[in-house]
Amino acid sequence: MYVSHLQLADFRCYESVHLKLDPGISTFVGPNGQGKTNLVEAVGYVATLGSHRVSGDAPLVRRGAERAVVRAMVMRDARRAVVELEINPGRANRARLNRAPATRPREVLGVLRTVLFAPEDLALVKGDPGDRRRFLDELLVARAPRFAGVRADYERVLKQRNALLKSASARYLKRQEVDLSTLDVWSEHLAVHGAELLAARIALTAELQPLVAKAYAELAGSAGAPVLRYRSSAAPEEAEPPADRERLVALLRSAMEDARHQELQRGVSLVGPHRDELVLSLDDMPAKGYASQGESWSYALSLRLAAFELLRADGDDPVLILDDVFSELDAERRRRLAEHVRHCEQVLVSAAVPEDIPTELQGARFRVHSGEVERV
Repeated sequence: MYVSHLQLADFRCYESVHLKLDPGISTFVGPNGQGKTNLVEAVGYVATLGSHRVSGDAPLVRRGAERAVVRAMVMRDARRAVVELEINPGRANRARLNRAPATRPREVLGVLRTVLFAPEDLALVKGDPGDRRRFLDELLVARAPRFAGVRADYERVLKQRNALLKSASARYLKRQEVDLSTLDVWSEHLAVHGAELLAARIALTAELQPLVAKAYAELAGSAGAPVLRYRSSAAPEEAEPPADRERLVALLRSAMEDARHQELQRGVSLVGPHRDELVLSLDDMPAKGYASQGESWSYALSLRLAAFELLRADGDDPVLILDDVFSELDAERRRRLAEHVRHCEQVLVSAAVPEDIPTELQGARFRVHSGEVERV
């Protein structure tokens, strides 16, 4: 799988750009703030319908423009597919696949799959639990796009349940009578939808574990032993939550019942996948707070490389994106990472200066300056 053409209109700093890309390695070189990251961000957006840099769509639209358009031609086994996304901040985005309108943008998920490394990835180790939950969920969607719907259903139920808890909390704190029948209905919905997402995350964590350990050994060249453990808010003391969906439904029901007093006091849902944690440890110590900067980078990169291997095992190589990563690594980690990825079907690299790019990664090169892209 690779992107053969990328076309942008009013995306970030680009009024208009059309790039022809080849399989293998392509590098975008230019000073910071000139637009090189915007190019690889656009490729990632086609794959995930989101940016790795911002949470909303508004910053993606060029100043003064009403909308942005990203169009990519994706080649897969000699077949091509054209994905077009129209980004409309404040309004519904639109998508087309081979010129045919999609009912919802998420219908194009799975046409292009990417794995992206960026400086922000250090948050996978040092950041909040939400960063690690998002990593798992985005990988689930990349492997099986139907999980975009599973996540959306869970978030809808959670929003409704939180609204009910918030409205009931004021009466509960005043010791007034509270009708909990509607809350019971939404609690059941949360248990059912949450169990599906929870079971998938637990199974994914188990699949990632050996791949992360292998990648870490190759990158760090040390005896460090990374361990991944999924900790559920429904069973925080259990080392291994059950992966069986029906058991998870029962577990969530019971945990919500036990937490009801606290939830009514605080007016928010305290149990469910939105409160879970992917716990990362290194040599039996929590990676967050104990791992060095180099160990943290190796861990974060290992998570991404493990994701790449899982997607590769499902079929084609995903497009690998290295967004200004090499400037963050020492010489030995640069070399090890480059050696690991140089045979991937398509690798897109951004860097501020040519010296940041390892010699192992030779291929097409583009110069980026002031929103202009030139192949050199």
